[in-house]
Amino acid sequence: MVRSFLKPGRPTAPSIFLTILLGIMATPTLRAQEKPYFVTYSQDLEEPGNLEIETKTALGQPADSHRYGATATELEYGVFAWWTTELYLDTQTTGQESTLFTGFRLENRVRPLMREHLINPVLYVEYENTSGADKTLLEVVGHDGQSDLASPNDEASQEHQHEAELKLILSSNLKAWNISENFISEKNLGHEPWEFGYAVGAARPFRTLGSGKPCTFCLEKFMFGGEAYGGLGDTWSLTLHDTSQYVAPIVGWQLPFGRLSFSTGFGLTSSSLDRVYRFGWASELPQVGSWFRGSKGGAQ
Repeated sequence: MVRSFLKPGRPTAPSIFLTILLGIMATPTLRAQEKPYFVTYSQDLEEPGNLEIETKTALGQPADSHRYGATATELEYGVFAWWTTELYLDTQTTGQESTLFTGFRLENRVRPLMREHLINPVLYVEYENTSGADKTLLEVVGHDGQSDLASPNDEASQEHQHEAELKLILSSNLKAWNISENFISEKNLGHEPWEFGYAVGAARPFRTLGSGKPCTFCLEKFMFGGEAYGGLGDTWSLTLHDTSQYVAPIVGWQLPFGRLSFSTGFGLTSSSLDRVYRFGWASELPQVGSWFRGSKGGAQ
């Protein structure tokens, strides 16, 4: 059960992860490679043996409820060139309430066609073990709405969600642009119906040709674009009625030691939050797998 990992109100997990992230930020050799999307996935997988550590934080306020901040800390490892596996650890803090560890997710992405094509498919499978207090908004499916985010923490944390999620990721690189479409299906492993959703993103660098000199503020270090995402109902009611829909401009900034990303999501329906403010940080540790392999005869 989720509560066995951390009792409500104890900020131990966020403190540990903050310490890890501060250590990563102090390491100048780290790089992040993925597009600066918050909800949409592209065809990019992690390099084999590399570990990317990323945080995605969402800030919002449901109607008639308190402001909250929710963070998903991701540990993404490249198993093979065609297979990336990932662990998410979710936390949230709600004003005038408490700080909670809200669960974990285990994700796997497989790219069946390694050569570049006009459309590059990726298959995504995830297991989620979260509480009803999870507010990370990593996806929106079914009839998810702001009312789901408004329940008090002490009540929502009693609800335990064991869910399977499948995604079909289609991604294309057209000149400087990346355009990605995600089709999402999610099912509670009890007796609930399948829920459906989508995410669509497009992004490109401000400038495609590099200056050839080390720099931090060069235009090629910045990416811009946007994403749209929302629910599509469920097997009982496949519809846009009573669903949440968002559009969000995004900006990414590639630094020598990682990538910063920013986004402001605008809710388009009455079920949506008015605004979702997001920021993210990602850094990469190269060839982590080699740390655990003994070397014989010195360097290879």
